[in-house]
Order: sequence, then C-alpha cells, then structure tokens
Amino acid sequence: MSTLWRVADVVSGVPETETSRTIGLRVDGLNGNLAGQHIDIRLTAEDGYTAVRSYSVASAGMDEILEITVDELANGEVSPYLVRELAVGDQLEIRGPVGGWFVWRPSDTNPVQLIAGGSGIVPLMSMIRAHEASQNPSQFRLLYSLKSPEAGFYRGELRTLGQESPKLTVDYVYTRTVPLGWPRAPQRLTAETLLASILPADAAPDIFICGQTIFVETVAEWLVQAGYPASIKTERFGGTGGTR
Repeated sequence: MSTLWRVADVVSGVPETETSRTIGLRVDGLNGNLAGQHIDIRLTAEDGYTAVRSYSVASAGMDEILEITVDELANGEVSPYLVRELAVGDQLEIRGPVGGWFVWRPSDTNPVQLIAGGSGIVPLMSMIRAHEASQNPSQFRLLYSLKSPEAGFYRGELRTLGQESPKLTVDYVYTRTVPLGWPRAPQRLTAETLLASILPADAAPDIFICGQTIFVETVAEWLVQAGYPASIKTERFGGTGGTR
C-alpha cells in the first residue's frame, strides 16, 4: 500500500456503457491490491493547476496491473478526459491503492451481501473477482440497482457468473426501464424489495454497500431497522481536490 505518487502506464481502455470506460493501468513495482481499495489520480494542466479524484479499483490480483472503471460526469474536470481522451500509451500520476476498511479478504469466512447503486458496483466487482479466484467457499450475493439494463457495468461477466458460479447469486432492480421479458415493471428500490433480494439477517452476512450518498444511507437505515448485524460497511461516491 503506497501513499506516494507514482507513474502508471495506460495499457487498455474498454467501454462499459456510453458514458463509462474501464482503464487498465500498469504500475512498476505494484504488488496487487486488496479487493475494495481505491486509487487517487492527479491530472496537472499546463498552467500548473491540478485536480485529484479517487476511483475504486475494479480488479483483484497480485501483479502490476490494476483496472478502474470511470463514469463520466457532465461537468467533471477529470472523468471526461479519462473516458473520452485518455489513450493507451499515455501515463497518469496515481497514489495507492489505499484503504483497509471497505475491503474483502479471502481469509474472511462469513457470507457476504453486496449492494450496489449504479457505478457503485466497481469496488464490489473487485470483491466478486477476488472471491471467485479464491478457494473461499462462502456465499456471495449481489443486489444491483440500475436505471436500465444498458447502464450496467460488467454485464457479460456478471451474467456468466450469475448463471454458472456456485458461490454467487446476482439480483437486479431496474428503476426506469427493464429488460425484455422482465417479470416486473420498473421500480425504485424499496425496503420490501431489498429484504426479499438479500441474504437473511439470521445468516449474519458481512454487508458492503456502495453508491450515491442518499442510496447508501437509505439502504443502510433499512437494514438496521430490519435487525441486520452491525457489520455494515459503506462507500459513497466522491473524490478529493478542488475545482477551478
């Protein structure tokens, strides 16, 4: 885990949706990351102005490559560049991976409930990948709340894992449009739908929630009211650095 700024080489860039992109970075001397950690990225303009933003790591491995998935913000200073302009062969300044609380380790044996809103899936996908690559047999369940099927990240991978992995169950809630043949109309996530789509409280799962602040706070409150144990960890969207 490093708190120093280092140079990362951009080795890949793959679109996830119309406004998001998964970026592969190679960092000399990197020894992987814990599932759920994040990195800081610093961009410096010609006049010396800098902007720093935090991005969750989507990959899980013990080598010099890591991946982030960036969702473009309409008025953002950093994300439009990363999504639209950054090219393979470019370099970025990064710090990290950092974070030791919102993480999952293969030595953790409890069942795990993951709850994502939109691009909040990114650090949870790192946990899913780490779990699938491990010998850990504990049950993982993901509830993914999306505006539409097209807004989902990692769609093919999650579809395959949801169908074939004995260790992962994937559930979806669509708030605006649903897939063809979906059995329910679009709906916002409610406490009733939440509790019907996650591991029961008596299973005492470790719970990780990531998404926009209002989503995270609302879901966490519903869980507490429903008697879930205190092992609820949350991560909200946000970053560091100023605006011009």
